[in-house]
Amino acid sequence: MKVRSLVGLLPLAACAIIRPEEATRLPEFMDRVRWLNDNRPRLVQSIPALGSGGTHGRRLLSMVDEKKLRRILRHMLDEDEFFSPHGIRSISRFHAEHPYVVHVGGTEYRVDYLPAESNTGMFGGNSNWRGPVWFPMNFILIRGLLNLHAYYGDEFTVECPTGSGRQKTLWQVSQELALRLARIFLQDGEGRRPVYGAINKFQTDPHWRDYILFHEYFHGDNGAGLGANHQTGWTGLVAELLQMYGSITNFEAAVETLAARREKHKTGKQ
Repeated sequence: MKVRSLVGLLPLAACAIIRPEEATRLPEFMDRVRWLNDNRPRLVQSIPALGSGGTHGRRLLSMVDEKKLRRILRHMLDEDEFFSPHGIRSISRFHAEHPYVVHVGGTEYRVDYLPAESNTGMFGGNSNWRGPVWFPMNFILIRGLLNLHAYYGDEFTVECPTGSGRQKTLWQVSQELALRLARIFLQDGEGRRPVYGAINKFQTDPHWRDYILFHEYFHGDNGAGLGANHQTGWTGLVAELLQMYGSITNFEAAVETLAARREKHKTGKQ
C-alpha cells in the first residue's frame, strides 16, 4: 500500500497553456517542440499536445496525459478520499481506517489521517500535511484545472463527486472546488461559519461573528480554522476566487481575464 497524499495530485497542476498568438511569437520555442516530437518520441509520448492544438488552437504542456489525468481526478474528487466539504485534503481520508505502517529497527512508524491536531508531539503537535485543507495548494489545483479545461474544452467531463453519477467539465469542477473553499467562511443555514468551529463566542457574539479569521489551514472534515489565524498571505486567496467566480460565468471570459492579468504583471502596469 502507498500513502495517498496531496503530492500525488500535484502533477495535475504542473501544466501550462500556449495560445496560438503566443506560439506565433515564439517560433524558436515551437521549432524545439517539433524537434522534440521528431527526435525523442519515447520522451514525449506521455506529454499531451506538444505537437497539436486543442480547443481554439491552444497547446498544452503537461506532466500527465488524459489517461493519467482521469486517474488522478477519480481519487481527488472522491469524498471518501480527498474531496472534503471544504476543499482538497492534504492526505486521503482512506488512511483513517487504513493507516500506512512500516517497521524499521523494531520501531513502528505510521501515517494516519489526522484532519486537525497530530497524535504525536512532532512538528509542533499539528498534523499539517496529514489531513487538513491548505488554501494555497487548493488554489494551485484550481489553476491547473482551468489550464486543463482551456485545452480539453467542454468535451472532457469527469464524475464529480466520484460515484455521484454527475458529469462535469473541468471548469465546473473548479467552480465546485472554489465553492467548497468559500463555504469555510460563509454562514450556513443556522448562521454559523465553519471557520469558527466550536468557538461560540465567534459564532454568536454580534461584536465578533463578522470578523473573519484567515487561518493557516482548516479541519479536513468540518472546515474549522487551525494553526495561525492571520495567514492572509495565502488564505486571503479566497477573495480572488469569490471575485472571479462571482463575476465570470463564461470560461472563455475567464481565460481572457487571467491572460490580461498575466500581461499586467509582466509589464508592471497598475
